[in-house]
Amino acid sequence: MRFGTFVFSISGDPQEDGRVIDNTLREAELAEEIGMDAVWLTEHHFDGAVAYADPVVFGAAVAARPKRVKIGFAVVEMALHHPVRLAAQTALLDNLSHGRLIVGTGRGSAYNEYEYIGFGITLEQGQEMLQEAEELLVKAWTGENVDHRGKFWKASFPILRPRPYQKPHPPLWMACTQEDTFRLAGRMGLGCLVNTLGGTDKTRGLVNAYFEAIQDPNPVGHFVNKQVVASTIGFCDENGQKAREKGAEVASWYLNQSRQRFALEWGGVDPDSVPDEYKFYVQGGPSADPQQQKPPSQEQLLAGGGYCVGNPEDCIKVIEEFEAMGVN
Repeated sequence: MRFGTFVFSISGDPQEDGRVIDNTLREAELAEEIGMDAVWLTEHHFDGAVAYADPVVFGAAVAARPKRVKIGFAVVEMALHHPVRLAAQTALLDNLSHGRLIVGTGRGSAYNEYEYIGFGITLEQGQEMLQEAEELLVKAWTGENVDHRGKFWKASFPILRPRPYQKPHPPLWMACTQEDTFRLAGRMGLGCLVNTLGGTDKTRGLVNAYFEAIQDPNPVGHFVNKQVVASTIGFCDENGQKAREKGAEVASWYLNQSRQRFALEWGGVDPDSVPDEYKFYVQGGPSADPQQQKPPSQEQLLAGGGYCVGNPEDCIKVIEEFEAMGVN
């Protein structure tokens, strides 16, 4: 099993964005120094969820500083990018990094409709665009005399330059949250990215659905092996109680930051309409005042598994559960 770090750089103040961006770049360097396999970057706009906002541009800075660690996207929001432009940018980044790029894609934010509105589309359109965007991205990376006529994009060109450094193209993954997207990733021959914070039982069922749907790799993904990346909150210390206390403190801060964003973005929304994977973030309902909500307890944070928190033996047990599911 390989290990990486997900640099999700929350910035609560626009005046602090530059400092957070600098710190995040240093975090990527530290990840390489301690032997991590990959640094995973994400994309969010307008709400400070990710200070650097654009993983493609920030990924170029990571490519220039650490020299070994892989650069993964978890994820690029496909609805916000023209697939041919993204193909050119990622092919260049793959060359700049000498083949260290991993391209994770997703339909876009599941909760922040302002991200879509800000780019002139709707959440529903973003959901519809994903499969065609994936297919055009790979056509651009690998094809010659490309002539694409789809529902959302029309494109004709002789050949993309530069070609990707990796052949036939960088590894391609899909962020999966619901069973239908796990099955879609399997059918398309893509690796899947899964957030484990719903608990190990739920995660196991979703990963099983992915494995069930895998067919012989087709030209979209070019995958030969089953590939699953799991994202969790981790905090390890020789003193397990210290790790649990500090892990709860950090997770509480993160969840409260999330609640403040979600309360703004989901204000007035029926709590029943909130996707299952986000319900924990909006305890009391999306219109509740985040300042009046109590931080989750250690027991709440660790209930159901999915968190890798405790002493080394505790963390190894969680990792072994993930490994038994097929997470690599």
